[in-house]
Amino acid sequence: MAELADETSYVDHHKKKIAFIFSAMRHFNEELTNNGWRTEYLRYGEDSAVQSFDDLLEQALDKYRPREIIVTQANEYRVRKVFAGFSARHPGLLTEVIDDRFICSESEFIDWVAGRKQPRMEYFYRDMRRRTGLLMDGDQPIGGKWNYDADNRKTLAKDTKVVLPKRFQLDALTAEVIDTVRHAFCQNFGDIDSFWFGVKRDQANAAFEEFLQNALPLFGDYQDAMLSDEKFLFHSVVSHYLNVGLLDPLDICKAVEEQFHLGRVPLNAAEGFIRQIIGWREYVRGIYWWQMPDYVELNYFGHERPLPAFYWTGETKMNCLAKCIGQTKEEAYAHHIQRLMITGNFAMLAGVQPQQIHEWYLAVYADAFEWVELPNTLGMSQFADGGLLGSKPYASGGNYINKMSDYCNQCHYKIKEKVGETACPFNYLYWHFISRHADKLQSNGRLKFAFNTWEKMSVERREQINQSAEHFLSRLR
Repeated sequence: MAELADETSYVDHHKKKIAFIFSAMRHFNEELTNNGWRTEYLRYGEDSAVQSFDDLLEQALDKYRPREIIVTQANEYRVRKVFAGFSARHPGLLTEVIDDRFICSESEFIDWVAGRKQPRMEYFYRDMRRRTGLLMDGDQPIGGKWNYDADNRKTLAKDTKVVLPKRFQLDALTAEVIDTVRHAFCQNFGDIDSFWFGVKRDQANAAFEEFLQNALPLFGDYQDAMLSDEKFLFHSVVSHYLNVGLLDPLDICKAVEEQFHLGRVPLNAAEGFIRQIIGWREYVRGIYWWQMPDYVELNYFGHERPLPAFYWTGETKMNCLAKCIGQTKEEAYAHHIQRLMITGNFAMLAGVQPQQIHEWYLAVYADAFEWVELPNTLGMSQFADGGLLGSKPYASGGNYINKMSDYCNQCHYKIKEKVGETACPFNYLYWHFISRHADKLQSNGRLKFAFNTWEKMSVERREQINQSAEHFLSRLR
């Protein structure tokens, strides 16, 4: 096992992300040695000759002269290319085994996609429900509906008592890692102080149990809500544990289902959580391997604007963006609506190059690995794949943000103003986006209402909107 320089630098990862992964690795190595395994572990910077997986494999070959090297199949395309190159140089030596952190294999997903005109997640999710039996009554979904997404959008009162995720004290091993990260990655994005993630399997299980008992009952109702002073609300905050293998996806879904059957959580909470795991998580991984390597280059709208500098600093007068980016900087975490409808929505409306916002998301979140992050960013958030993953762009003006959060109450800009210097930029950027991409979006049935509204506006009003947007974008750096 090795803490490889190449893995820390393909994007400028958040300090807490690097610390989390290194510490989880070191604790797993300790667990293995305590259980009698012989291991060889290379800490970051210990051997300058070993920078990559390729270096590590070649070193193992020289040192041990093995008959066979067994590795788990890589889940990022760039690493799988490394393994393929090694195998080409040393035929028959490398054996790759399937990663058991997923329920649907790549080949099963390809079989599911075959012959489908539009491989939508909803239909994949229904098949996964049938396959796993989760929340099923025979062949039909419990409650009579497959999806309770419409019941996951309640707004949250400011005085609602939220549930914080379980926090863990540093042990000596994690303290060593943090010291390494603080010095070796001092220029990277994010704060390293107040590191509280679990780094062992029992800690990940304890964190999930905390969510299960205390936050899950209200997770469904307030899944899409946002509050300025509350970072976590009722979210599980376990995706980083899940994505590195400290939690098993089917196990945690079964635990959620059990809470529903015991009458401790409502159906919309149990279904909403299970949908994120066996629906979105499995689906986006399938899309990734079905479409790579070309997927990462897609740019349906031809957006080329550089990522604004405030994505790295949080210094902007737009309060919603300042809050979400500030939270990301502090915690290496933001929930899915903050990512989709704040940072992602703004990037798409402003015409940011999708590859740049993709690399930002990949860098700044502790749960971000390309197999899950890329389709969510390029497909769902930026619509850069032209509708392969999602049926419409997730674009909105300021009204949605005002409805689902309290961000607008403390903002420099005025949510009720539609044009001009003090108007909420989301308001005019939304219509500017709709108008400049009319040739590509007008035939989308889900945007019919938006285009009808735009066409009913006076020529003067449309000019005011476009002038406000272009003036704002001309100053965006």
